[in-house]
Amino acid sequence: MSTEHKFLAVYLGSMTGEKMKAWHAMPEAQRKAKEQEGMAAWHGWVEKHKDVIVEIGGPLGKTRKIDTSGVTEVSNALTGFTVVRAASQEAAAKLFENHPHFAIFPGEAVEVMPVLAIPQM
Repeated sequence: MSTEHKFLAVYLGSMTGEKMKAWHAMPEAQRKAKEQEGMAAWHGWVEKHKDVIVEIGGPLGKTRKIDTSGVTEVSNALTGFTVVRAASQEAAAKLFENHPHFAIFPGEAVEVMPVLAIPQM
C-alpha cells in the first residue's frame, strides 16, 4: 500500500426518487438488459481502477440505528460503498465521474470523503 490517502465512497439512491420510479416503470426485459449493461460497466470500472481500490465494498442492506433509546430500523440514502486510495480528494472524486451507479443504474450520486487517521493518545 502506498502512502496515498484513503477515501470512502458512498453510493446514494432513493427507493422513491424519480430515477428509481423510471427504472421500475421499464418493461422487465429492458430493465434486465440495463442491469446486465450496468454490471458489465461496473466490473469494467473495478478492473480499470483495481490498483487503487482498497476495499471493493458492496451493496448495503437495511439500516439499524443504535442509540441510548435502543435499536430501531431507519431508512437513509446509503446504498453501497467502496474504499479507494488517491493523492487527493479531487483525484479520488474523479475516479467516480460517470460511474455506472448513476450513469446506468438508478443511483443518484456518489459521495467521496477522506478516511482520517485515528488521533494518537
